[in-house]
Amino acid sequence: MKNQQLLERIVLNPKVLAGKPTIKGTRLSVEYILNLLGHGASFTEIIEEYEGLTSEDIQACILFASKSLSNTTFMPLLVENT
Repeated sequence: MKNQQLLERIVLNPKVLAGKPTIKGTRLSVEYILNLLGHGASFTEIIEEYEGLTSEDIQACILFASKSLSNTTFMPLLVENT
């Protein structure tokens, strides 16, 4: 599946979860799915827990986050002395 097709699975609707990016047709936010992955949940576990969710939906969340971060400038809050 191409990047654009994956990204079309992510929507921003001000009437759903205060406009947070969500998986189309659900109330599951990108943030929530990434948090599950970050805490060790596998694609399989997430898909089994949320009926109708696909591995492409989870891939779309990762791609969306990656694209969002690529357009962000980070400023360090603390400069390390090395």
